[in-house]
Amino acid sequence: MDFDFSPIVENWRFFAGGLGITVALSAVTALSSIVLGLVIALLRLYGPRWLRVLLVFYIDSMRAIPVLVVLVWIYFAFPLMAGVTFAPFWAALVALTLHIAAYSAEVIRAGIESVRPGQMRAGLALGMSRAQALRKIILPQATIRMLPAFGSVLTVAIKDTAIATVIAVPELMHKAETIAGQSYRPIEVFTAVIVAYFVILFPVTRGVDRLYQRYAHLGRS
Repeated sequence: MDFDFSPIVENWRFFAGGLGITVALSAVTALSSIVLGLVIALLRLYGPRWLRVLLVFYIDSMRAIPVLVVLVWIYFAFPLMAGVTFAPFWAALVALTLHIAAYSAEVIRAGIESVRPGQMRAGLALGMSRAQALRKIILPQATIRMLPAFGSVLTVAIKDTAIATVIAVPELMHKAETIAGQSYRPIEVFTAVIVAYFVILFPVTRGVDRLYQRYAHLGRS
């Protein structure tokens, strides 16, 4: 079997454009998921009881529904129900954020709860408010402990962007499908996709591990 990677070389700008969309969608998704997850985790831990019940239902629902189903529902069903139409990129961002934020919330909640309760009581005894103790004592330690899990969240966010091709987001996988369909070279094209994802993800996973190893001592209590 002869391998011919010329379709990738000839269409490298087109391919790189999809890679750029993938990186942008991944970065914004990861950031928005962690921010939303933080809000959900704090409300679940310190919010009113009725709100905690709703948040638990949201978290369990998102963890029980495949992300592809959420994406398709946001893009095709939600506009019919609410009369609001999303562009493919924004539909993918909303769907991925809602889905991954549920996992981020559990990671953050577990990280906060892993810090000994006595440290919160000590902060309150020193005259801090609960918010100050959380910000200055609890979260700095919890963040270090959550670094490996945050690395997994970032990895999932990057990999899950590939499903956005089903709603025609012009990301890496969508551009690769176009090139493969035009060149009849699916082996070479999708091998290039594998390499591209590896080049993105391997440094991310190793970088997060190195960062945790360097600062792990700051999370001990």
